[in-house]
Amino acid sequence: MIEILLKHIEEKVSLTATDKEMISPFFIRKRLRKRQYLLQEGDVCRYLSFVAKGLLRSYNVDEKGDEHMSIFGWEGWWISDFNSFLSVVPAMFYIDAIEDSEVLMISRSDYDTLTLQVPIMDRYFRILFQNSLVTKERRLMSSITHSAEEKYIQLLDSNPEIINKIPQNMVASYLGIAPETLSRIKRNLTYKK
Repeated sequence: MIEILLKHIEEKVSLTATDKEMISPFFIRKRLRKRQYLLQEGDVCRYLSFVAKGLLRSYNVDEKGDEHMSIFGWEGWWISDFNSFLSVVPAMFYIDAIEDSEVLMISRSDYDTLTLQVPIMDRYFRILFQNSLVTKERRLMSSITHSAEEKYIQLLDSNPEIINKIPQNMVASYLGIAPETLSRIKRNLTYKK
């Protein structure tokens, strides 16, 4: 399991054999069943979690009980309520498994120790946070400037497996549209082909 994480890290930075040996003990392996929570709104997020296997989602629930999808945590992605993790405040999001999953988790104190003891990991996490910020900015601009159909096409282009892995109501929530609107868009795109 740790090999998947190490491979991901090496896609961003170079690790020595010593670095790899030092990194492994900082992570805790956790298995999640489908629909099992990794985090619930209101709890403090104590871990950054790397999705080694499976698929997770991060979302919040409004006062009407409607879910609003924030991100999907694919294999090879990190997922957390970063504000809660970094600021030690109650989480704004729920995180649960869409399918049976396995994550590698690191606590805040271990994160701090790891980035001091293995300095290249500080660079790795900085790259991750920068990429995350860019992705969120693009998503925000897309939600403001693109039609529902354009947002759906962009999502398919970046994650073609989404159709088979994620229920339509979750995809619609992620796009900020009603499930009926997504059905209409899919139907229209089928006719255009």
